[in-house]
Amino acid sequence: MHLIQITIIAFSLFAVWRTIIKFRSGELGRFHLVLWLLLWLMAGFLVALPQATSWLAELVGVGRGVDVAIYLSVVILFYLTFRLFVRLEKIEHNITLLVREMELKDRRPENLKEKDCTDKESHSV
Repeated sequence: MHLIQITIIAFSLFAVWRTIIKFRSGELGRFHLVLWLLLWLMAGFLVALPQATSWLAELVGVGRGVDVAIYLSVVILFYLTFRLFVRLEKIEHNITLLVREMELKDRRPENLKEKDCTDKESHSV
């Protein structure tokens, strides 16, 4: 076994450990736990047994097993980037709605009267 294989397998095991810790602390849901565990375990397995990627390469018609791994990695990274982008857009939209609602609430007549009273009290001191 080569040094790069040992390094990637060690990192995969570290990532599995961190994923389980995040799940136990409640920072990660069950679906994402399974998804990340499968990803990290598959990465470790494919690095430990590179002949498995050669078999998969022959199955899908790609020249080398490492090419299949790279293609799959790129596709997965693009998908995860897309999901992050969609989630970020949703968060930005929700923040905008929240700020608008807070501003409208502050401008309601009953809130303006309360503000005026508190402003006058603070100036009279």
